[in-house]
Amino acid sequence: MNEIRPIKGIKTAEDFRAYVETRGLDLRCEDSIAPAASSPLCEPLHVYGRTIGNRWAVHPMEGWDGTTDGGATELVVRRWRRFGESGAKLIWGCEAMAVRPDARANPNQLIISSHTESDLARLRGVLLHAHRERFGTTDDMMIGFQLTHSGRFCKPWDKGKFESRVAYRHPILDKKFGVTSDAQVFRDEETGPLVEDYVQAAKIARNVGADFVDIKHCHGYLLHEFLGAKTRNGPYGGSFENRTRLLREIAMGIRAEVPGMLLGVRLSAFDTVPYKPDPEKSAGGVLGPGIPEDYSGCLPYVYGFGVNETDPVQYDLTETCAFLELLRELDIRLINITAGSPYYNPHIQRPAIRPPSDGYAPPEDPLVGVARHINVVKYLKARFPDLVLVGTGYTYLQEYLPHVAQYYLRHQHVDSVGIGRLVLTYPHFFVDATTKGVLDARIICRTLSDCTTGPRKGLPSGCYPLDEFYKESEFGARLRELKKAR
Repeated sequence: MNEIRPIKGIKTAEDFRAYVETRGLDLRCEDSIAPAASSPLCEPLHVYGRTIGNRWAVHPMEGWDGTTDGGATELVVRRWRRFGESGAKLIWGCEAMAVRPDARANPNQLIISSHTESDLARLRGVLLHAHRERFGTTDDMMIGFQLTHSGRFCKPWDKGKFESRVAYRHPILDKKFGVTSDAQVFRDEETGPLVEDYVQAAKIARNVGADFVDIKHCHGYLLHEFLGAKTRNGPYGGSFENRTRLLREIAMGIRAEVPGMLLGVRLSAFDTVPYKPDPEKSAGGVLGPGIPEDYSGCLPYVYGFGVNETDPVQYDLTETCAFLELLRELDIRLINITAGSPYYNPHIQRPAIRPPSDGYAPPEDPLVGVARHINVVKYLKARFPDLVLVGTGYTYLQEYLPHVAQYYLRHQHVDSVGIGRLVLTYPHFFVDATTKGVLDARIICRTLSDCTTGPRKGLPSGCYPLDEFYKESEFGARLRELKKAR
């Protein structure tokens, strides 16, 4: 791989475009940041008879910083306040909320239940108040709650101990995440109570005032894993109809018990085999570039969703399109497109210049990953123009995020541009872009991945390099010590 050129060192849009061309990528951008009056980023978006005031979305970002009984702390409040201050009119999920205690990915994840209802109401109120104070109205906002079961990645009671529940046995991931017994596979008779958990969570969301709930199907968590359960027997595995049965049952259950609640889905549209650091290029605590795990004994690769079975380092969107057709039939028209998993192929899920502590060095220029995200959404939008698609993978673009986002919005290749990590340190990025035409380079996310390394080390998630709050905190000091010791 040729040397990666940091985005920070690219001084003009023309230079950015030239660099993209040297990489042979189909990644378009406009010459300058358009002012609000002529920016497609500021155009309204219409869905479900509602008007969303602009084309920015904030992705769900959990902070591993709630109480041990699933409630909110002041760290959670601070993050939700920043969501409101961002100016984004679509707040997708806020953060992943476990539908029951043992479904958590960490012991400090929010739980959506009757005992946390008042906390969730407070968080929504803080978000709306912050937005109203700065922008005058919240009438054109849509706020969703993301409902999840962490499945293979459950760590509900101990940060250092997986208590995985899976949809099927996986020949590679089982070894990576401690799945050793068929007893860890979700049984058919357990799906009914699981559906009821989602329905009850949707009731809480309605009580709190959420506009929609996201039935999360991404990043290797439980419902996403069911989409790939081709080797599973019974009514929830094998055929595409069976593998999507849980979605249909949850959607029907919510509509029967929570009438009027709008539905969305965040979907990993494609996946690949798991990756690992190249052992021949890893030494002295330095992670080598990612290489695929050995899958030679797993062909055809029938262990994922949106994966090419004969060449599983490539994607296949055949079933992805079938899934979007099903969402259309279910009148689920708000869809957030992502890919891969942060646990086993983070360069697919979240292009970055530096890896998290449990990851690997980039196996490709991160712009390749950005272009992959954007062009998959472009393809899907052309196939399903009536669905509202939120795009992912933009943060690595940094100074050129607005230039690229404008192009794809203006040409109707995406409906809304979602950002996640960037909001942690620079919540007013969108406002600066469209009102000033310039960005504060000091606080743009540089994808250094400490927001993931922190949680991997048992600490809250935050922007430790750039956000002074986290940088100067006890957590920041501890993270620096842990990174030195590795």
